[in-house]
Amino acid sequence: MDLPVWQALYTELAARNFVVITVAMDAGGAADAGQWIEAAAPTHPSLIDVQHRVAELYDWVNVPSIAWIDEDGRIVRPNDPGFAGEYFRGMMEPDFDFQAMMSEAQQQQARYLAAVRDWVERGPACPYALTPDQVRERLAGPNADHARAAAYFRLGTYLQHHGRSDAAQAAFAHAKSLRPESWNYKRQAWHLEEMGKSGGPEFWAEVKALGNRPYYPRSEL
Repeated sequence: MDLPVWQALYTELAARNFVVITVAMDAGGAADAGQWIEAAAPTHPSLIDVQHRVAELYDWVNVPSIAWIDEDGRIVRPNDPGFAGEYFRGMMEPDFDFQAMMSEAQQQQARYLAAVRDWVERGPACPYALTPDQVRERLAGPNADHARAAAYFRLGTYLQHHGRSDAAQAAFAHAKSLRPESWNYKRQAWHLEEMGKSGGPEFWAEVKALGNRPYYPRSEL
């Protein structure tokens, strides 16, 4: 879901105490993400997370990821891919049907936005609002390797921004080895190494290597 979609939903539901906060997890900072935020001109808070702290705190391994948080600050959906689907995985194939992909994406988007509206309307009675026990089941909990991976990623980002690319890539490699399921780490490391590399052959090779395993966390929405 892109910024204009979230802005439209915020405009629609703001009077009902609904707040959208969008976060671009982009190690390139404002130089990379700022232009998209400025073009969308959101009136909701729209932030840039250079060090991927949000992903670390919410246990997100891919984008897009969404969390629903109620009026009491309680997470009621902790790690939701929202509209994301697996349809994109055939984009490099010669017979890829772009229109079919867009149709599926639009259907998923409409279904997801309807679920958010239902939650705003009914609160805990919404069937997609999880109980505290269900939320705990979905969260991985503390993990020493994940914490070290996050530290190495922050170190790599710091080194990259200070012109020490070789040392940065070594730090990113440590981060990826400690948490290989994190596509956020992979794609940001590739992007900082070389513009466009995050969507290049290495990315598509790793996507293909997944086989039947999902690229995004599964969602019942």
